[in-house]
Amino acid sequence: MKHAITLLILSAFLSGSVKGQIVIKPALGINLTDFSKDPATGKFKAKAGYQLGGTIAFGKKGYIEPGLFWVKKSTEYVTQDTNEDDITFDISGIRIPVSIGANLIGDEKSLIGLRVFGGGSAFLLTSIKDLDKDDFKTASWGVFAGAGLDFTIVFVEVLHEWSLTNIQKNISQIDIGKSRSLFINAGVRIQL
Repeated sequence: MKHAITLLILSAFLSGSVKGQIVIKPALGINLTDFSKDPATGKFKAKAGYQLGGTIAFGKKGYIEPGLFWVKKSTEYVTQDTNEDDITFDISGIRIPVSIGANLIGDEKSLIGLRVFGGGSAFLLTSIKDLDKDDFKTASWGVFAGAGLDFTIVFVEVLHEWSLTNIQKNISQIDIGKSRSLFINAGVRIQL
């Protein structure tokens, strides 16, 4: 939690030094998440999850963009043993991304814009369905990269995130390792 607060304070400090426009971007989207381990007794299958939240972008051509999202990730562990049931990991939490990006095409007055971005994120676990929450870390850290298209006030973003830390602290019956997620977000751009 201290790392997340430090990350937010740092992003607020850096954003004060970035001159230019401020854009508030409420968004919602879907995600697909799987895990890095490939267990011998089964395999992980990504299932659709969702997220709701937003970001604030500071800058014009180059920008910094902190955000806050409520996220539900879902993955199914399918066993090869017909005597065992499949396990679904429904993980919910708060995702705090901070990205640095560049507008490649267009500006705030263009009808169409293309941008790329990357950064780091924290995921704070709030609940996990049908599994013991004590077996999982409260916070996990990741890095991500993506691209976005802007159509006047509407935007669409696609990004891929890689976890830097295992999400489990105690290995129980399945070692799931690190998470990998694909996020697709859509929303509106509100310029201040």
